Amino acid sequence: MNILLVSPAVPDTFWSFRHVVHLLSKKAAYPPLGLLTVAGMLPRAWSLRLVDLNVTGLRDADVAWADYVMLSAMIVQEKSARQVVARCREHGKPVIAGGPLFTSGHERFPDIPHLVLGEAETLMPRLVADMRAGRVQPRYHDEDKPDLATTPTPRWDLIRLGDYVTMPVQFSRGCPFDCEFCDIVAMYGRVPRVKTPAQFTRELDSLWEAGWRNTVFVVDDNFIGHKSKAKALLRELAAWQSRHPHPLPLLTEASLNLADDPELLALMTAAGFKKVFIGVETPDEDSLTECGKVQNTRRNLLDAVQTIQRAGLEVMGGFILGFDNDQHGIFERQRRFIQEAGVVTAMVGLLTALPHTRLFARLKGEGRLLGESSGNNFEAVLNFVPRMDREALVLGYRRLVQHLYAPKAYYRRAHTFLKTYRPSGPKAPRSRAEMWAFVRSLWVLGVRTRGRMAYWNYFVRSLVFYPRAFAQAMELAIMGHHFRKIASQV
Repeated sequence: MNILLVSPAVPDTFWSFRHVVHLLSKKAAYPPLGLLTVAGMLPRAWSLRLVDLNVTGLRDADVAWADYVMLSAMIVQEKSARQVVARCREHGKPVIAGGPLFTSGHERFPDIPHLVLGEAETLMPRLVADMRAGRVQPRYHDEDKPDLATTPTPRWDLIRLGDYVTMPVQFSRGCPFDCEFCDIVAMYGRVPRVKTPAQFTRELDSLWEAGWRNTVFVVDDNFIGHKSKAKALLRELAAWQSRHPHPLPLLTEASLNLADDPELLALMTAAGFKKVFIGVETPDEDSLTECGKVQNTRRNLLDAVQTIQRAGLEVMGGFILGFDNDQHGIFERQRRFIQEAGVVTAMVGLLTALPHTRLFARLKGEGRLLGESSGNNFEAVLNFVPRMDREALVLGYRRLVQHLYAPKAYYRRAHTFLKTYRPSGPKAPRSRAEMWAFVRSLWVLGVRTRGRMAYWNYFVRSLVFYPRAFAQAMELAIMGHHFRKIASQV
């Protein structure tokens, strides 16, 4: 049987890193882990092709070749996903669609004949049997949360690894917290489920054997959701890194209570973690309480961020504007906190009501819901009626984003981070692509674009005052180029 797996295009967003990947001579930030994992659940005897529309186009020949087209998408990929569905319909090819976009909004896709709603591990055996029998059902749905021990190793052979900047892997699903705006609990539950350390390191082995020597993104929504099991994995990861001559730099997502556990911080850096994304959200205690972000309340947020930085991890932060408790001073409070904390990569977004979240249900009950979310959390669009004057909120948001990513403010923030940061853990040599990106950035940032003087001032100060972290300083400068491009579109 011929199966075509298609990953729709991601628009130019904060996390697309489109303006960075070109400097690295790559085509996309990371491949579609969900589709690669689903491919591992299909019979080995079947012929598979994977088309990532962030890397290449969808050819009529590929669609014509397929017996079934399997489509997986996130909310932000909806426009491209609908285009793929239309192409397949023109060719008379049945589509089987799954992933967050369809699980949370399947009722909006009546033209898709087959939908897989939920996690694939419990559903794929039945789907494969029906595909073999030629009687695929309109809908496959299961509320059960599968044991991740049944999750196969992704099919890396279906992609060209050199097209990507980072490879994604997964250790856990679920989060013990219940933030009002977050859809993770709705999809994956509050009891984190994990892979065994041996299973996880086998996936790293498969990447290593495929020739991968660059950054690995552990895509968990909260890597430390189950701390004791995370620590067990980290000890195995440190041993795995020591057995390999070229350690793999790691990054992940975690909750701010990471700062409360010195042992966990030490284990993460020893295992090779260099960056962690944390949902800080807001310095306003009332707004944190409003959204149920209990792990961030009753603490000094600035101290927590700097504790993690001093341990050897760059903190990438998520921040939100538009809570009911937000007052007009929140824009300056957010700006001041982000600058003082040295959160260089600050993803500031307007609050969005995602389907199946407690926030969505509350706003709908209050008659304040206006429509669906686009999934792009870096645009000046609200899908609900805020308490603050809408125009003032959007204008304040735009001004904040543009200020944060103006060259002087951005480079000042990077130096604040480098002053606190203490590099730690195994050190991986820089890749040839990274070296070429640095050379190209000298022209792009130092000659061609606005902010040249601020760049060269940053360059010299980084070299003089932070020589041990100079490579990271230049990486931050390159990332800032992308963020400025995106901020200009807000």
